[in-house]
Amino acid sequence: MTTSPTDLRRSGLPALTLGALGVVYGDIGTSPLYAFKEAFSGTHSLALTEANVLAVLSMMFWAVTLIVSLKYVTVVLRFSNAGEGGILALLALAARLTRERPRLAWITAMLGILGASLFYGDSVLTPAISVLSAVEGVSVATPALGHWVVPIAIVILVVVKPF
Repeated sequence: MTTSPTDLRRSGLPALTLGALGVVYGDIGTSPLYAFKEAFSGTHSLALTEANVLAVLSMMFWAVTLIVSLKYVTVVLRFSNAGEGGILALLALAARLTRERPRLAWITAMLGILGASLFYGDSVLTPAISVLSAVEGVSVATPALGHWVVPIAIVILVVVKPF
């Protein structure tokens, strides 16, 4: 389903802005997974009880379900540039809407460049954080192997990188 410029004008700039936030922060559906460990460590941590673990798991489940289904399915998937998606497609749609207003077009272009740079930064950080988080489980299971977490994560990233 493609979205015409007329449809975009009808939906307005607020909807386009919300869609841009969803595209830029696309991995927010997985971010609650990284927060799980932090809920039980630090100065304001929860006690490690069955009730608290289930409460945090419930929060993660509903955060992922609501954010992904509501934001992505109802908002972000509505924006399409000839079947293409992502921040650059969203920038192309916004550029069409602001063509007659040069100042707004410049601001839109700068926001698009900022969004693309956030996307590229995120694509560099997310794999490393994901692998490191997964390998940290080794230190939870066997605290004596805690000093091996970073070297193991580096080896995994180097081996998997070519793929």
